[in-house]
Amino acid sequence: MPALAKLFILLGALAGALAVVLGAFGAHALRARLAPDLLRAFETAVQYHFWHALGLVAIGIVAIHLPASTALKWSGWLMLAGIVLFSGSLYVLALAGTRWLGAVTPLGGTAFIAGWLLLALAAARAG
Repeated sequence: MPALAKLFILLGALAGALAVVLGAFGAHALRARLAPDLLRAFETAVQYHFWHALGLVAIGIVAIHLPASTALKWSGWLMLAGIVLFSGSLYVLALAGTRWLGAVTPLGGTAFIAGWLLLALAAARAG
């Protein structure tokens, strides 16, 4: 398996496992402790985290066929950055009430969008 494929499948699987752990934590430990708006922010973070973990696995699978694609490599790194920036900022916002991190969240969203667009570009360039 190409190293790029292995890397993004591994990162996606680990990110997926973490999303499940955080989702369970939110459902069981936080439901009674967080205000409804903060719980919604946490749930949004988990949802985007999980979908983009699957995106990382998809990038890894595509990388089996396109191991030299620079667009694909950047797609994976941007999705990972999006998980950290978008979901991470919402996790911290919900758990610590640090509202200024809300300014970071759109950067993560932008990274997600760019990641998906670069995945599309990699596919469009494939022979």
